[in-house]
Amino acid sequence: MIALRRLRTLALVLLLVQGHKLSAADTPSLVVGQSEISFVSHQMGVPVAGSFRSFDAQVSFDPAKPQEGRFTIGVDMSSVQLPTNDAMQEVVRPAWFDAPRFPRALFQSSAIRVLERGRYEVTGRLSIKGHAQDVVVPVALAQSGGVTVASGALVVRRLAFAIGEGEWEDTSMVADDVQIRFRLTLTGIGPI
Repeated sequence: MIALRRLRTLALVLLLVQGHKLSAADTPSLVVGQSEISFVSHQMGVPVAGSFRSFDAQVSFDPAKPQEGRFTIGVDMSSVQLPTNDAMQEVVRPAWFDAPRFPRALFQSSAIRVLERGRYEVTGRLSIKGHAQDVVVPVALAQSGGVTVASGALVVRRLAFAIGEGEWEDTSMVADDVQIRFRLTLTGIGPI
């Protein structure tokens, strides 16, 4: 009788563990090494491309119920990469990103609207340097080999986030519009 109870308990534990493994495998996760977040600004009319080396994403998304999905993306502002070391040292200072005081930028989705199969409009709040703006981000999903790539771009106005203060507020020197591009490779997303 005791052996039978132990056997049932063991079977129950194994089922619970297996169930946990299955649900964890279905949880979307970011493949950092295959993902990128970049931007293009313009200084005196010349494009300046940059990117961020360090970012993370928490994703809850089921293509069968996209309106219930949620995306939270955090970016380490001090991980910025620019064409020169001088530019990288300057942009983390208080007039620009002020990375010591505001180390992370954050996007949190609030709604997802289906445009067509594999194309969505994600509404959310973008917070940079202590300033927040509502944004709408077009996102395309493509799947291949067990991964899903979410890609898109949006234009933000840097001065709305107090990026480039003081003499750098002059938009003839540095344009107000900055294009942000992203390519996030995810595992654990069901078929589109």
